[in-house]
Amino acid sequence: MTHKLDSNQVRIVLCYPVLPHHTEQIQAAASDAGVVDAEIIDAGQERIDELLPSADVFIGHAKVPVDWDRVLAAGKLKWIQSSAAGLDHCLVPGVIDSDIIVSSASGLFAPQVAEQTFALLFGLLRRLPLFFRAEAKREFIRLPTDDLRGKTVGIVGMGGNGRAIADMLSPWDVRIIATDYFPVEKPDSVDELWPADRLQRLLADSDIVILTLPLNSQTLGLFDDEVFRQMKCGSYLVNVARGSVVVESALVEALDAGQIAGCGLDVTEVEPLSESSKLWDDDRVIITPHVGAQSYRRVDDSTDLACINLKRFFAGKSPYNLVDKQLGFPHPSKAYRGQSE
Repeated sequence: MTHKLDSNQVRIVLCYPVLPHHTEQIQAAASDAGVVDAEIIDAGQERIDELLPSADVFIGHAKVPVDWDRVLAAGKLKWIQSSAAGLDHCLVPGVIDSDIIVSSASGLFAPQVAEQTFALLFGLLRRLPLFFRAEAKREFIRLPTDDLRGKTVGIVGMGGNGRAIADMLSPWDVRIIATDYFPVEKPDSVDELWPADRLQRLLADSDIVILTLPLNSQTLGLFDDEVFRQMKCGSYLVNVARGSVVVESALVEALDAGQIAGCGLDVTEVEPLSESSKLWDDDRVIITPHVGAQSYRRVDDSTDLACINLKRFFAGKSPYNLVDKQLGFPHPSKAYRGQSE
């Protein structure tokens, strides 16, 4: 692929929590890629809306409103390297329809998301909310718990996160089934990999359902009242994908009706979760505040990927995790799986 960008003078605007050595690393990568004069600007969240229209390359994740019409009107931006897997912060209709290339951090933090999934899952099965509340009252009371071994686990979405979770689950004497938009390259850890339109069968068969699918127009509000009714009665739900995939009112109804035995949520439909939400007080629910991808190496790893992709971009190659903007996520053939440049 080719990019209409003068490599003599390039402005790269950053919006993620970099330190000076990260900026220096990006500067060096741009120089190695043949950029004669690379201006690296750490905009932060405070200045990203102001500075983004002047960027040739944007690396980061704007968590504040950005005037994308103004960015597009400026006509300078050629490439977005998101520091997040989710792309609703930048994949607005104007960007989708433009020639701007978008690449993501999909799968970059899959080990951390898998660990978070295990924390939520074991907390549910071993009834930790109840034991923590008893501990706070200094009550030493034995209560029934559940087991992981022997369960059928359904994973909805087999991108980097789904694959990492399946690999971690496979030694636990479970049956793993999964659905995906692109049911290709079935991992050895997965017993059955089906296309996305077989979700209903996965729900009917699964004792535990783990959501790792992307957020797009097809998955927004996917888990509604009807879909919850398709789940096996007494099963568990763990959502480490995007909160808006699950309709909160439908989730509450499924819990109240006993359709599901519990849920672990690292994400919620509205973040932060409203103080009035019934989920807070439910002993069958574990909530963490969207920390699944947190890592002490997060900024380092994000910068490493950005530098690899900078070199590919200026060499006229596709960056890893090149996003299909109509789908809202990378095709598996474009996925970053630890490759070098």
